[in-house]
Amino acid sequence: MASSTRRGLLKNAAAAATGAVMAAPVASAQTAARTVKKDATGKTPGPFPFTPVVSFGNLLFVSGVGCRVPGTIEENTKWVLDEIEKYLIASGSSLEKVLKVNVFMEDIKDFDRMNAVYKTRKWGTVFPARNTVQPAKLPAGDYGLAIDCVAYV
Repeated sequence: MASSTRRGLLKNAAAAATGAVMAAPVASAQTAARTVKKDATGKTPGPFPFTPVVSFGNLLFVSGVGCRVPGTIEENTKWVLDEIEKYLIASGSSLEKVLKVNVFMEDIKDFDRMNAVYKTRKWGTVFPARNTVQPAKLPAGDYGLAIDCVAYV
């Protein structure tokens, strides 16, 4: 009886220790410092409740950048990618270090024209993973598209 109780305690202790070891990386990731980056101009976020770039470890999360100037989808795509590149460079990264991109298009019929500009950028040895969707509506003032991304430093 004593050995079966002891064996049960040892099994429980081993399981608990394994669980603690497995949970440790998650706990440390949850408590790791999140750093708020300033935008490419050195300004802190404006009146909207989001931060343009947030880093977590060596990852950078760039909020959606919508085009704020009228023009063709090609001009809008170039403008947005230029803005994203400014954020990345100001944060110590580049388009070459982008891992994931989300493109939100006002009209998915413009996909091929947007893509023609998108693929001219220097993304590294492989293109980043990407989603391209047409939401019901973009925020007021955005023309053509908005793009966000995840990169590393």
